[in-house]
Amino acid sequence: MRPSLRRALVIVATVPLAATMLTAPSAAADPAAAQRSTAELDRDERKMARNLDIRIRDRRLGGRVSGVVIDAASDRRIWGHHAATALMPASNVKLATAVGALTVLGPDHRFTTKVVHGSGTLTLVGGGDHTLTTRDLGALAKDAVASLKRAGVTSVRVRVDGRLFPRPTRATGWKRGYHPGEVTPVRALAVAGHDVMDTSLDAGQVFARLLAQRGVTVTGGVNRGAAGARDVTVGQHRSAKLSRIVRRMLKVSDNDIAESLLRMTALGAGRPATFEGGTAAVRTVLSGTYGVSLANFRMYDGSGLSRATRIPAQTLAEILDLTVDPRHSRTLKHVADGLPVAGQRGATLGPEWGRFDTVASRCAVGKVRAKTGTLTGAIALSGMTKAQDGRWKVFSFVENGSPANPTATKDALDGLAATVNGCWA
Repeated sequence: MRPSLRRALVIVATVPLAATMLTAPSAAADPAAAQRSTAELDRDERKMARNLDIRIRDRRLGGRVSGVVIDAASDRRIWGHHAATALMPASNVKLATAVGALTVLGPDHRFTTKVVHGSGTLTLVGGGDHTLTTRDLGALAKDAVASLKRAGVTSVRVRVDGRLFPRPTRATGWKRGYHPGEVTPVRALAVAGHDVMDTSLDAGQVFARLLAQRGVTVTGGVNRGAAGARDVTVGQHRSAKLSRIVRRMLKVSDNDIAESLLRMTALGAGRPATFEGGTAAVRTVLSGTYGVSLANFRMYDGSGLSRATRIPAQTLAEILDLTVDPRHSRTLKHVADGLPVAGQRGATLGPEWGRFDTVASRCAVGKVRAKTGTLTGAIALSGMTKAQDGRWKVFSFVENGSPANPTATKDALDGLAATVNGCWA
């Protein structure tokens, strides 16, 4: 299993599931509201709601499951089951992270990694780009060497400057065992896919080897240090646009990209580049910019690894609903575009992950787009699909503490999404 995909699953060692669930009144607990809502549904929607009422009781889902389906165009709630109950959403948190980053930074934003030279030292300056590759560093090394040769310099020291982010810490709800397999300690400089404890020094070492391959002698190893105020830029790499990075993060559920985006969002909003600064910025975007209700919303990281995070299915659906709202399409459409497609290889809903491959869900292959979420004791699926009436429906299903094995629980959630699509008779 490739490391990036292994981390993408966000599967961790078994620990007791926190019993606390944040609750608020829901349609499921209000028969009168449910009756009024049902009266507003068309025939296909009523059939969907009836089927969901039956299938939400699937034993593979256990007793702590919440869900909601809303009509994307009208925002009408089609169906709900404890939709306001806040559960652990795992990687569905990345939906909130993506909306925050795109709104604060803009879909065309790019991250810049620089190489500067001064006093016989090349400094690799991190810019928060966790998509930086060895090939990108090779291009930086080529530019730097060309500049050095023009100046007649054949020997340099190398240092790394990662001051854009503070010293790495663990988020509330993170296990010690997460580093570096599930997520690397969050630094401003890293080579994509390198699962190491110190990504900054690792990037510097890769850069130093690339310099040596091009005939420049590196002395004294690689050290940390701040770029000098008078250092001259001899190379820079700009990342792909943020819109593309967001799509990549969502399709493979990349934890490292998510945590870096959370910090860059914090900086863009004028806050410290920390878990707290990032999550506060996301909350402000969701509630202040878009009016999303954050009752019972607790977010502690950008990736969804935190076992302390609690978000209602209703809120997750509201976040997704924003991404298909024409008023926000230029900024947020990239979230919807980045959702894995059922049955599509190379993403977390692909057949290599055993998704949408049962009799109950196979009919929805290619028809459902959704973000997966998996932690021990917590599985989620939030996305969208065109229902039988030809209208887009946004859904969110979150399950905590199922007695079934994870594969069986995922199959049950896939079946719920297929029911929304209408292909499950």
